Amino acid sequence: MRDSGWASSAAARSLTLRSELLDAARARLSARSGVLFHGPAGIGKSVLVSALTTDAVGTVLRCSPAQEDGELPFAALADLFAPVPRSHLDALAPELRRALDAALLRGPEPRDGRGRLAVRAAVLEVLRTLAAADPVVLVVDGLQWLDEPTAEALAFAVRRLERLNVRMVAAERVAEGEQPEWLRCCPPGTAELSVPPLTDEEVADLVRDGTGADLPPTRLRAIQDTVVGNPLYALELARAALLGPARDGFGLPLRVPRRLRTLLVGRTRTLPEPVRRTLLVAATAAHPSLTLLRAAGLPGPATALADAERLGIATADAEGTVRFGHPLIRTAVHADATESDRRQAHALLARVVTEPVERARHLAHAHPHEDETIALVLMTAAESARLDGALGAACELAGLAARRTPGDRPADRAERLLAAADFACDAGQLEKAGEAAETVLAVGSARQRVRARLILLRSAGQALEGTHILIEEGLRDAYGDPEAEAWLHHWSAVRGLLCGELEKAAGHARHAARQAGMAADTETRIGALATLARVRSLAGDPLAADAALQEALALAGGAEGGPQSWRLIRMRAILALDSDRVTEARKQVGELLNRIAELAGVEEVMATLVALTRIQVRAGLCREALDTAARCSQVMAQSAPALYAAALAAIAGGPVEEARHLAAEAVAASEADGDRLFLLRALAALGQAQLLGGDPHGAAAAVEALRRVRQLGTAMGAADPPLLHWYADLAEALVVLGETDEAGAVLREARARVSPRTPASVWAALERSEGLREAGLGRPKEGAARLGAAADRLRQLSLPVDLVRTLVALGTVERRSRRRSAARTALGEALEVATRVGAAPLAARARDELARVEASSRETGPDLTPTEARIAELVGGGATNREVAAELFISVKTVEGTLSRVYRKVGVRSRTALAHAMAVAVIASGAAVNTSDDGQVERRERAVTVAQATGAQGRRAVDIRR
Repeated sequence: MRDSGWASSAAARSLTLRSELLDAARARLSARSGVLFHGPAGIGKSVLVSALTTDAVGTVLRCSPAQEDGELPFAALADLFAPVPRSHLDALAPELRRALDAALLRGPEPRDGRGRLAVRAAVLEVLRTLAAADPVVLVVDGLQWLDEPTAEALAFAVRRLERLNVRMVAAERVAEGEQPEWLRCCPPGTAELSVPPLTDEEVADLVRDGTGADLPPTRLRAIQDTVVGNPLYALELARAALLGPARDGFGLPLRVPRRLRTLLVGRTRTLPEPVRRTLLVAATAAHPSLTLLRAAGLPGPATALADAERLGIATADAEGTVRFGHPLIRTAVHADATESDRRQAHALLARVVTEPVERARHLAHAHPHEDETIALVLMTAAESARLDGALGAACELAGLAARRTPGDRPADRAERLLAAADFACDAGQLEKAGEAAETVLAVGSARQRVRARLILLRSAGQALEGTHILIEEGLRDAYGDPEAEAWLHHWSAVRGLLCGELEKAAGHARHAARQAGMAADTETRIGALATLARVRSLAGDPLAADAALQEALALAGGAEGGPQSWRLIRMRAILALDSDRVTEARKQVGELLNRIAELAGVEEVMATLVALTRIQVRAGLCREALDTAARCSQVMAQSAPALYAAALAAIAGGPVEEARHLAAEAVAASEADGDRLFLLRALAALGQAQLLGGDPHGAAAAVEALRRVRQLGTAMGAADPPLLHWYADLAEALVVLGETDEAGAVLREARARVSPRTPASVWAALERSEGLREAGLGRPKEGAARLGAAADRLRQLSLPVDLVRTLVALGTVERRSRRRSAARTALGEALEVATRVGAAPLAARARDELARVEASSRETGPDLTPTEARIAELVGGGATNREVAAELFISVKTVEGTLSRVYRKVGVRSRTALAHAMAVAVIASGAAVNTSDDGQVERRERAVTVAQATGAQGRRAVDIRR
């Protein structure tokens, strides 16, 4: 099977992923005489060779030898010279022509014994003749399979091609970590380019494009782990997974298609039976070693593995550990055996392995039939694996236990399926969890059906909006069972929290806590109180939230309690964060994450990582926040919480466009889930991301997002500190657009919600927006005073990111009012702090504004705000007020008011005069100020000189700045 057998769409996707490598190859080929791609089978060498030579200019001589061609003399040379015109061969000296004809099977072999040298000289002469007319490209895709006579001829010729217009593009298969062995067939100076494995994300993209389908996450994860970045292997396994029934259920390996097995281990089929048996037992063991193989009763395992090593299949290192050439080879060896042989291998290992989890797994596969004794062993091992944090293994073992449970014990089977489903949820394997729960729904008792519905609720993740029927059906089954009723009322509270029904959520949480107390179910009571604390906090009642939290902590045994206390510690940290106690919050969540890292399920880990990202952003640990957000994506990629965390971190320390993209994705994911709680957060993040640029278009998009935040918050009855921060953002965006009246209304509404307990950072945020509004109303001195006071408050709170935002705003106001020294001071401090904490987008804003200060110090005309400049530009171009309003997403009234200010600043009285001034500006100017964000983001500020009407005295030039 050759790499070239890929589907065209998959090959195209592979090239997209390899674009940097391909660009490097093109550059090397233009500067050198050859490029050699090397790497293991299936890594994508052929695709790169094809891409590099598809549009080659001149004569292309190509061969792609296969392994079986290696025994055929001059087989590759015949392919290479197939397109060479006969006239070129006839022009050779007679002795050379006869030798080459014989090599190409066009004539008899010379009798004088000089044929080998004559063939080599003929090949060189033909290449010289071709290169004299056009460039020549030699393409050898598969150097390792060249027949020796062709290899000798090429090696002879390429050493003598100097100063000739001949280039070579080749590919060679080499084992992982090895170097090419056939460079002698390439021109001197050939560039060696190793083709690296794809990342997991790239494998996922390739599989999606290559198959046209989305695989279940657990199956995709299994493929990623098995192929280790090999694109060909990934596509073959993905296609096999789609063609047949799932093979990656409880205890079942991936399906490896026969043609892939032939490619990987076909040569082992001819090995002696003892060698094949040794390989199978080694492939079946979790940690194969020579010691283990001997204990299993295999004679001479070292000798057997020596035979396998010669084929590149497996080897034993100096410590006796058995290692396969690639993880998929190990899987292929296992898959290529008969079912009977696999069972025998498991039986051998079950007798000698001492580790309980591995022994139980081997027992289950050695006895694929119902057996209560084996089922009990499997369940014991599953519980042990769960305690050790091996969640995937626990899920697999419990599922196997359910399968081995005799048919006359349906209740036991249902219990084991529920355990497997619980473990699957912990491991993030939601598809498996749902399948097991659905099975129990069909056969379980009333209480088991309730528990199955709880699994389905967990499996829904953030998408609880449509689960009310599940809860209602569960309550019917739970009637008269206080504990089961408490479970379902708690889930109703969680659903109400995510759906924005805060009062209903609080009622269900209280009811769940009471029912759990009656049933002496401490765990559910703690969970209900924690949810109540979150609901009351979101509703702006921190005292009630703290009371519920303290009651729950007392039940859990305080902060040092077990898993029941994890959520409470995280909630306490969030309340501390919202109260500006950032250091305290960071300490609590950091310690919690260290404690749960190896023990908690994915939901718990994800929630803790999201909380830590929020805390790190507020603390000004922007680089650390990016790392934490990346961990979120590893735990639960493309989920709304992971996308929200990534957006938040990018707003603080990443590229602006990436922040906007991630925030938009988080909004879409939250909407798809019906999760209003994260939708509120994601929309707020989107608004913040759009505000980063400080331009009218970004502000318009921010207003759209933040108005939705305001509406959602009002509908939910939310009033916690983050919401008031987002009100300040909305007011700021409105000021940028010139909508100062609406900004004032938003700020009045926000101030009506504050109380003496409102954190100081909220007051500082509102003060920042008030300062910007004052400046927007033409009162820059008052605005600067408010901004300065807000900055002083934030310095005391040690909130560096908030401080930088405020200092940039202060510097901008001071610049526009021509207080350049004050502007430099504020912006200089902003740049220093932003650079120190890694707040890249805000550092770019500060540099941008400092550049404007320096530019304005050389000019005498008035500065316009970005919105004023954009309106002047549009009106100068002939747009009506209504058209300008539509373009900028503002009201016509705002356009009229802003236009009046523009007239006053520029010194004109009509649209016609402004249009004339703008026309003069285009001719007179075109200056630009460029700044960059770490060499990646370039802003362009247009500065146009306009003519100011001065009556009969003429015009003088002033500046309109966008």
